[in-house]
Amino acid sequence: MKSITAYKQLNLTHLQTALPRLLETARREQWTYETMVERALGAELDGREQKATARRLKAARIPSKKTVEGFDFSFQPSLSERRIRELADLSFVRTCTNVVFLGPPGTGKTHLSLALANRALAEGHTVLFTTLAELAQSLESASHPGLMRQRLRRYIAPSLLIIDEVGYTRLTAEQAHHFFELVAARYEHGSIILTSNTSFTGWGALLGDEVLATALLDRLLHHAEVIAINGGSYRMKERRTESRSPSTLSDTARHAAGDLPTGV
Repeated sequence: MKSITAYKQLNLTHLQTALPRLLETARREQWTYETMVERALGAELDGREQKATARRLKAARIPSKKTVEGFDFSFQPSLSERRIRELADLSFVRTCTNVVFLGPPGTGKTHLSLALANRALAEGHTVLFTTLAELAQSLESASHPGLMRQRLRRYIAPSLLIIDEVGYTRLTAEQAHHFFELVAARYEHGSIILTSNTSFTGWGALLGDEVLATALLDRLLHHAEVIAINGGSYRMKERRTESRSPSTLSDTARHAAGDLPTGV
């Protein structure tokens, strides 16, 4: 009982779980005292890192796990694979540089932003993913100034903020002002990855204010990598592939084509 209390007082909760296995291995392999201490401390540190990683992943609200290796660069010849792999070394996060992916829907903008986000999480950075619509709604619905500041801090705090789907929803005057506040607050303090299907010339209409759009873009693009993807849609490619696949035909159609025996 005293040992359990000691673990808690010393905050060695992971060592408490790992110690029986470590002791068994130490006896079997006749570890020195030095080795035992090193392995015990290593077990505690590994446990803490795993817990911290799980906590960062949960807080990031990443909708799916994507990787740079899983991106089909051959389908997007306008995109430089070398440039993306350079971004994957995360120097842009360390220098508070923004990354803006521009292109039509389905060209892989979100995939690449999530791949970079997952890489940042793996390297110990804090990350938060949101769409512009979710961000605007969250800030606009704050019922009093204190809650507004609290919510704004939530988007300011992470090392990397991903804002997806910019251009799908026009913002109200209040939402546009909040968006500007956030970009201004993160300027030279934290990186933003932003995906948009709208060219910068259309941001005045998006925010409903040309002057505000100019001021926002001035801060967003001062330290930024802008990557345009001018290619086809992955989703349409997959749909065309599926439409040509016999497996997507209904059983009735496949019976008529003679692909299935009757009674299946």
